[in-house]
Amino acid sequence: MFKKLLTILVLAFVVILSGCSEESTESADRSHSESHAEIVENAVFTDLDGNDVSIEDFAGQIVLIDFWESWCGPCLQVFPAMEDLRGEYPDEFAMLAVTVGLSEGPAEARAFADEHGYDFNWLYDEYGVFENLGGQGIPFKVYVDPDGKLIEIEMGSRGSQGDYNSAKAKIQEYF
Repeated sequence: MFKKLLTILVLAFVVILSGCSEESTESADRSHSESHAEIVENAVFTDLDGNDVSIEDFAGQIVLIDFWESWCGPCLQVFPAMEDLRGEYPDEFAMLAVTVGLSEGPAEARAFADEHGYDFNWLYDEYGVFENLGGQGIPFKVYVDPDGKLIEIEMGSRGSQGDYNSAKAKIQEYF
């Protein structure tokens, strides 16, 4: 019985770690870029009150769609850095913190947002954008240019400073 319980615990631990990684960052597979671009350019989420929010609502800004959940340490680690970028580029940079729905919903996202006060657009992935993009774990970031076109998809995290530098470089490329 102990061996069986230990095996289950080890497997659960591996699944949790694989779903929330900070070790590597990869760009989107270029062979899927056209289908990914179409998904991103037509992306719609819901805000925490249930209203639809479209990527088109952020025209003229670099948009970071950051898929996250409150239990994901690497996801939360970069939030202060993204808040700094919002302060530096309030009109040029939009941060969409999109709860994936792996194990949390809008209520958990609202509780987190209320507790932390970041200047982000708090959204929920009601329509499965994360899944349609092939997302299998978080952190999972999607960058969109001011014209609403896909720039890049990043899986994993570079850490707070690395993600800050990556996002800032994209902002500076356009502004």
